[in-house]
Amino acid sequence: MDPQVVLDLYGQGFYLIVLIVGVVMMPSLLVGLLVSVFQAATQINEQTLSFLPRLIVTILVIMQLGSWILTKLTDFTTDLLINIPMIIG
Repeated sequence: MDPQVVLDLYGQGFYLIVLIVGVVMMPSLLVGLLVSVFQAATQINEQTLSFLPRLIVTILVIMQLGSWILTKLTDFTTDLLINIPMIIG
């Protein structure tokens, strides 16, 4: 097995992980920022206030993009399994 093939597979997998985590976490981070700005403007110092909106947004994003995430993971796994003979040999 060529080391370059292993590095390419690792890079593709890492990119897929970063893409999926980024898609799920970015809306949560934006909602957290909005809640923080609201807290700073109103001087409400409650740390648990941003938890529920971030949780709801994260759940909604996973519900909306769950099929896309599953498709991406399935495609990567299928390509990996189909190309096992090429990778080994």
